[in-house]
Amino acid sequence: MWMMQIRELKDYVLFDLETTGLSPDTDAIIEISALKVIGGEVVDEFSTLVNPCMHIPYMASSVNGITDDMVQDSPKIDEALREFAAFIGDSILVGHNIKNFDLRFIQRDAVNILGKPIPNEYVDTLAVARRYLPELSSRSLEALAYHYSISYDGAHRALADCHINKKVYDCLMKEMASPSEAAKALKTCPKCGNIMKKRSGIYGEFWGCSGYPDCRYTEDC
Repeated sequence: MWMMQIRELKDYVLFDLETTGLSPDTDAIIEISALKVIGGEVVDEFSTLVNPCMHIPYMASSVNGITDDMVQDSPKIDEALREFAAFIGDSILVGHNIKNFDLRFIQRDAVNILGKPIPNEYVDTLAVARRYLPELSSRSLEALAYHYSISYDGAHRALADCHINKKVYDCLMKEMASPSEAAKALKTCPKCGNIMKKRSGIYGEFWGCSGYPDCRYTEDC
């Protein structure tokens, strides 16, 4: 799986997870939701709670409202992940901060259950926001919803977050079509469109793509 070039998409699956915590080493998925988008419109939904076979800590429940009682009769991750994989097919995946969070959980469980990682290309809306909204101090989903005057009601449940993220992505596509002067001034990777960052190596400074390790493009300073 690798992050595809930042560009406008009309057909994709947008997804989100809720988990027992922040670590893919010790925590588990407790909810998976997704929207299938064709021609820019939502045509189907997928959503399931997941029994993590472990206690859901209070801190997680205080954020997403999901409790042990709510998941006790829900499918376990092997069934839920197979249903999710069937729903997404070979679609491009979209989500917010999925590169560093959601996909780490999904790929861990895909290897354990399916015997291989999910190969779909993906676009992380956090990377898109960094590219096209450099003036914002925060690019969390909540901050982006506020920036675009999108209701944040029901947030931190996976399906609600998917619908919020869909509206945010629609707004970001308009930014791509007509970038601000601040966005135009950024140095970007000619291969994937991510922001280039100045880094230091054994031979001195160089420009490296922020999409690393998916994109390994570099330039001399």
